Amino acid sequence: MTVLLPILQVDKPWGSTHLPAPFATPEGRRIGEIWFEPPVALPELLVKYIFATDKLSVQVHPNDAQTLAKGLGRQGKEECWLVIAAEPGARLGIGFHQPISAQAMRAAALDGSIENLLVWHPVAAGDFFYIPANTVHAIGAGVSVIEIQQNSDITYRLFDYGRPRELHLDDGLAVALGQVYDLARWYRHVPPQGTVQLVDGPFFRLDRVQGTIDPATRMRFAKGPFLLVPVSGSVRVSGELVPPGACALVSDVAAISADADALVLLAQAVRG
Repeated sequence: MTVLLPILQVDKPWGSTHLPAPFATPEGRRIGEIWFEPPVALPELLVKYIFATDKLSVQVHPNDAQTLAKGLGRQGKEECWLVIAAEPGARLGIGFHQPISAQAMRAAALDGSIENLLVWHPVAAGDFFYIPANTVHAIGAGVSVIEIQQNSDITYRLFDYGRPRELHLDDGLAVALGQVYDLARWYRHVPPQGTVQLVDGPFFRLDRVQGTIDPATRMRFAKGPFLLVPVSGSVRVSGELVPPGACALVSDVAAISADADALVLLAQAVRG
């Protein structure tokens, strides 16, 4: 079974009026995100493209236990970013230079200095960051990423550069960790070629695969379904072309065929 997922274009104040190919921007809109609607067979994961021409808000997401305790009845949000393009000087803000208390974080969010308390990491295409729940973070201007996340829309904005959007200080500070981001654990640079295992639980697994899927990767994704996201090159599932800019639900890893230089992401929920 192969199903191309429906696409939703999401307007954002920091989005783009000219998306890169193969996407097209409707006239008069500023598209910041491309969402692939999660299928019924795999509702736990959401795949997005994010195109930032301006800074995103400084924000934080709760974990599973916190959403349940709050009675939201939904899972929390852990996510990861694969940078696919970055303008000169582009950065991602993740974690703090040094530990900070909730009280100090509130004051910094109110006066805007929280932006300068974050560690801003210069980025280039191929950089990969895993963002655990409760990590304070922000995407800077000039960054394009593919984001794989737990399928949750719970985002608490702590600071938004004066934009007229709602902030969520009480909820955000209740879950935010004022900690230094463990770069050695959560970051890696993905080489331009080859098959690389990027995430191995606890909520999902993610691999970047080049060309023919090797036996180890076949074993990891043998118990479908999973999502397939072509990054470049020609990829087919059961003979059906899945082009870059699309996302497909796949039930059988053996059905995938790809050109030798094709790059694809495979993402699967980890189920107990």
